[in-house]
Amino acid sequence: MESRNRVLSSRWHSTAFRVRYQETDQMGVVYHANYLSWFESGRTEMFRELGFAYRSLENMGVLLPVTAADLQFKSPARYDDLIAVYARLKVFSALRVVYEYEVRRIEEDGESGGEGSSEHGELSALTAAQTLPGELLVSGSTSHVWLNKDWKPVRLDRALPELYQAITGALREEEGGAV
Repeated sequence: MESRNRVLSSRWHSTAFRVRYQETDQMGVVYHANYLSWFESGRTEMFRELGFAYRSLENMGVLLPVTAADLQFKSPARYDDLIAVYARLKVFSALRVVYEYEVRRIEEDGESGGEGSSEHGELSALTAAQTLPGELLVSGSTSHVWLNKDWKPVRLDRALPELYQAITGALREEEGGAV
C-alpha cells in the first residue's frame, strides 16, 4: 500500500530572536547560509509546539534529515534586527515531510501592524490564512525523509505507528482549532 502524502496548510508557528553580529558578513548583512540554520530553529520549535522534540524522535530510532532546500531571498537581514522565523508543515506522510518557512523582520512594540506578535521569542501561532506580520526577507522550504539509525528509509507508520498516529492526531487537532 502506497503512503498518501497529506498536503497541509497548517498554522504558522514562529520563533523570534535578534540577529547576532557573528551572523553577518563584511557587507553588514546576514550571511546567506545562516538562513538554513534559522529554518532549522523554526521547524524544531514548530515540532515542539505540536508536542514533540526532535531529540525524542532520535531516541525512538528515527531520523529526519534534509533532502532538499529551497530559498528565495527578498531583502537582507542586518545586525540587531528583530527577526521572526515562521514555519509550517506543507506535506506530512509516512515517508516524507516538507516544511515551508518565512523569515521576517518585525518591528518592536507591535509596530509591524500584524496580529500575533508579542514579546521577543514568543510569537503566537497563526492560522494558515492570516497575513504574517513584518517585512518578508526570505521564504523557502525543506524536504525531509524518515530514516532509521542505519540511515535506511522507513515508513513511520510501520516503524513507529504510535508516533505516526500522535503526529497525525496533533495535526488534526491543530486544523480543527481556531487561533
